Amino acid sequence: MTKYTGSANELLEHIGGRDNIAAVTHCVTRMRFVLNDPSKADIEKIENIKLVKGTFTQAGQFQVVIGNEVSSFYNEFTKIAGVEGTSKEEAKTAAKQNQNLLQRMMGHMAEIFTPLIPALVVGGLILGFRNVIGDIKLVEDGTKTIVEISQFWAGVHAFLWLIGEAIFHFLPVGITWSVAKKMGASQILGIVLGITLVSPQLLNAYGVAGAGAGDIPQWDFGFAQIDMIGYQAQVIPAILAGLTLGFLETRLRKVVPNSISMIVVPFLALVPTVLIAHTVLGPIGWQIGSVISDVVYSSLTSSFGWLFAAVFGFVYAPLVITGLHHMTNAIDLQLMSELGGTNLWPMIAISNIAQGSAVLAMIFINRKNEEEKQVSIPAAISCYLGVTEPAMFGINLKYGFPFLAAMIGSMIAAVVSVASGVMANSIGVGGLPGILSIQAQYIGTFAICMIIAIVVPFVLTTIFAKTGVKNFTFKKQKKQSAAV
Repeated sequence: MTKYTGSANELLEHIGGRDNIAAVTHCVTRMRFVLNDPSKADIEKIENIKLVKGTFTQAGQFQVVIGNEVSSFYNEFTKIAGVEGTSKEEAKTAAKQNQNLLQRMMGHMAEIFTPLIPALVVGGLILGFRNVIGDIKLVEDGTKTIVEISQFWAGVHAFLWLIGEAIFHFLPVGITWSVAKKMGASQILGIVLGITLVSPQLLNAYGVAGAGAGDIPQWDFGFAQIDMIGYQAQVIPAILAGLTLGFLETRLRKVVPNSISMIVVPFLALVPTVLIAHTVLGPIGWQIGSVISDVVYSSLTSSFGWLFAAVFGFVYAPLVITGLHHMTNAIDLQLMSELGGTNLWPMIAISNIAQGSAVLAMIFINRKNEEEKQVSIPAAISCYLGVTEPAMFGINLKYGFPFLAAMIGSMIAAVVSVASGVMANSIGVGGLPGILSIQAQYIGTFAICMIIAIVVPFVLTTIFAKTGVKNFTFKKQKKQSAAV
């Protein structure tokens, strides 16, 4: 018997017993269940278990937030339940039975971009650091940048672009690799396909706009000519090309005899895909991406931009619960390739901060509750560093009214951000470190937005705790959480 035995027994009982578990696995902080009948899970009783910090349903999986102890708890639970753990991929496959079409689409999008996030975060930090030393006039009475007065930092500034360029300009390589991996195609072919989209032989995507009709090189086949255009930093052309490669390769494997598949399948999958990518998919994907970025940017910079910002700032946290927020990664990356920056990412960083500030208020309100501090203090810290899950599911959704306060604070700060034209160089670390991703001329304005995202949720959470909003929001959230 361990300290997890009692909680594990309770969870097994309230989740509907062993027979209700189709699959179970865990991640860094959560138990992930695929249930045969999700309605048998008693959410209220599960959330009252001492070790449980919250529950939610996402991508067809019923997820129970445990925290950093999840690995040990998982071992005890599977032992008591008499079930074998499954891999994350097996759990995802089993979970598809509980997903609708939209959830499956968002799940696919998440699986494509999630493996790329570490590189994107590193790239965002690098661009942010280059901002500080290369663009902000910090020395000699605000007349020069650090790069202008120091050869060492000038060298650092130039060297770091080697990594930044690799991450963002050659992003299609990562995307085609990720798509190939997800579809079960050869990952090396995905990488090769991506390289053909950004090869140095091609006219760089950033130079296409300024090129005249006769300046674009071509492959000349006599009866047809194909423009030699690169797709550096382009998202949708890479996704379409990766999907085509995956489709062709997986289908060819089914019809080509094993004795010759090693030679025939890669050739018949890769060569046609590269040709289609440069003649059809690339141009179409470029146009689609341009339309998406134009619509988003126009919406945010129009006279009704404040309304778009208010809606996005208010609903982003709920989108995280549903998984729909994964779509913003593609939009951010598309904005970066088209405009050299994104005005969407700053609002995401603000939302992270707002959720952390609501938890901070709950720490103050429940300052005598030592047991809750073990959850709330680490949750607030991780939220300010861009990881919102412990804060949202461990505290804010548990009480309800802090979540609402954070949404309102995020909305107000988002309106100020958009109204001020704040732009980020790239996706980066969320929360307070998000300021490192902001373009130099907007850092001061974004700092004001951060203050709003700290103060407003804190004040509103404190007010809600002393008014009828507390009880109303709490009851309503309980009903919602059971239906998610």
